Amino acid sequence: MTIENHTVGLDSPNIIRSKDKNALEQNSDGVSIQVEKLSDRQRQITAQVQIQQPVQKVWNILTDYDSLADFIPNLTKSSLIEHPQGGIRLEQIGSQCLLNFKFCARVVLDLEEIFPKLIKLAMVEGDFKGFSGFLSLEPYKLGTGEGTSLCYTIRVCPKLTMPIGIIENRLANDLRSNLLAIRQRASC
Repeated sequence: MTIENHTVGLDSPNIIRSKDKNALEQNSDGVSIQVEKLSDRQRQITAQVQIQQPVQKVWNILTDYDSLADFIPNLTKSSLIEHPQGGIRLEQIGSQCLLNFKFCARVVLDLEEIFPKLIKLAMVEGDFKGFSGFLSLEPYKLGTGEGTSLCYTIRVCPKLTMPIGIIENRLANDLRSNLLAIRQRASC
């Protein structure tokens, strides 16, 4: 496992790679991002943000799966579908332009909710060779109230036809945008 110490190129000057795998470096927007190279084609990307709202409110936003595409940038579809064992199964489609090409990615995820702390996700079908992760919510003191520290970690292994550098940069930027959108939604 390698963690490099440099700023990524392309359109992502705000993603920092740290030598300390436990360090998340924060940008001026309040979102911390860390990219770990697990193997030649596998990355773990972690993003974290503090939201000045209670855990319950953030949890409700995250678990309203059918509404995520209404406010998450580049997410064109998010819908619950039937799970053969009665669990939570979610289909999501993301779409954006990369280097003048429209890129779409579809994943079907099995979710496990551990209220109110953790949402685990694992791809069962989709456009990646591997995709899994989790969202964790931790309360923090905010004056007389409570805020939420939200952490989103994904492990991704793109198929060989997808260039890993572009996918890594795109996903890191998307995680940042997603957390900012969730923070914005929570403040409404």
